[in-house]
Amino acid sequence: MKIVVIGGTGLIGSRLVNNLRGHGHEAVAAAPNTGVNTITGEGLAEVLKGASVVVDVSNSPDWDDAAVLKFFETSTRNLLTDEAAAGVGHHVALSVVGTERLSESGYFRAKIAQEKLIKESSIPYSIVHATQFFEFLKGLADISTDGDKVRLPHVLFQPMAADDVASAVGRIAVGPPVNGIVEIAGPEQFRLDDLVRRRLAALNDPREVLADPKALYSGAKVSEKTLVPGNDARLGPTTFETWLTQSAEKIPSAKSPAA
Repeated sequence: MKIVVIGGTGLIGSRLVNNLRGHGHEAVAAAPNTGVNTITGEGLAEVLKGASVVVDVSNSPDWDDAAVLKFFETSTRNLLTDEAAAGVGHHVALSVVGTERLSESGYFRAKIAQEKLIKESSIPYSIVHATQFFEFLKGLADISTDGDKVRLPHVLFQPMAADDVASAVGRIAVGPPVNGIVEIAGPEQFRLDDLVRRRLAALNDPREVLADPKALYSGAKVSEKTLVPGNDARLGPTTFETWLTQSAEKIPSAKSPAA
């Protein structure tokens, strides 16, 4: 099966491409650095020829509210148009648990717009809502830093390993379209500030993490369960302690799970 992965050279995309190839599929990494640009359309029609499935794990390079909205709307429209022309039978998009509850954030308004376009398209689809990634805990601290202090809401949080995200998305991609949303998450719940505190301690980062009821999450107010999935979420196997022990990668700084 030919599966085109948009954003296929990034954190999730590169893992997904390797997983799919390991299971015998023709997985193609499509990104600007491989000659495919979903904004300009460069290389898009060509790479989609013969594709059965398209998985979109791409992310906006610009976090300004207007720019991120333009990215997701333009990219998704171009993708869906060219997929229809190529006869693609399944569009899979990676999004975020709680997206519909985070509309105060410009980023999440853009994700809501992306999902709306997918749902209104004629192409069968699966939207995967993932929780935050362990790999981005330091990034969360970075965007929540005030001086030498990190201010975060003391809310429930159920992040997961990027490897588990890629595995879950791969399984959904090779299955039948659900024409709805599938939630995926890590196996454990934490308090957001507590887990970021543990991550920074492991990095010997001296910043103090404070629980602040007024703190925002990517620009949005969050309540106790905004960031956790429902009871039917598919849970990845990797615990935070296992990930912490095994991970030797440099942790990227980012604002969102959908990277």
